[in-house]
Amino acid sequence: MNQTNCLYNHILVGLDLTDETPQVLAKAVEFARSCNAKLSVAHVLEPITFAYGGDLPLDISEVQTQQVERAEKELQELAKSINYPVVQEHVLVGQPASELHYLAEQQDADLIIVGSHGRKGFALLLGSTPNSVLHGATCDVLAVYVPPRTPVE
Repeated sequence: MNQTNCLYNHILVGLDLTDETPQVLAKAVEFARSCNAKLSVAHVLEPITFAYGGDLPLDISEVQTQQVERAEKELQELAKSINYPVVQEHVLVGQPASELHYLAEQQDADLIIVGSHGRKGFALLLGSTPNSVLHGATCDVLAVYVPPRTPVE
């Protein structure tokens, strides 16, 4: 890409903090560097109540707080591990696509980058976070394909 013709000024990377995260972040850094764009990273945690339907008889706010703190620490470590400045790190709680849409608008991001894990079968029918981010975004969305890892024998 030619920096003078680059369309992007602020890139927001949605990271799921899985083993594939470094590959997605590396691709985002390539894009940001080629555009001389600002780079922000975000991780969205679904509320624990979503997973349990809100039917838990105990206070789970402390567990959610611990998850947020762990994610913040992981994002900080990732930001330190790359050779490109990260202007902001965000950990949000909510529905991933909605939160990334909102954050992109609030931060004036003109590109959202997410990882795509090449789902097949039933998971493909149900949709995925990259597909959800694509629909409803007010800026460009790039899904970075992350090939499945081959099992170690």
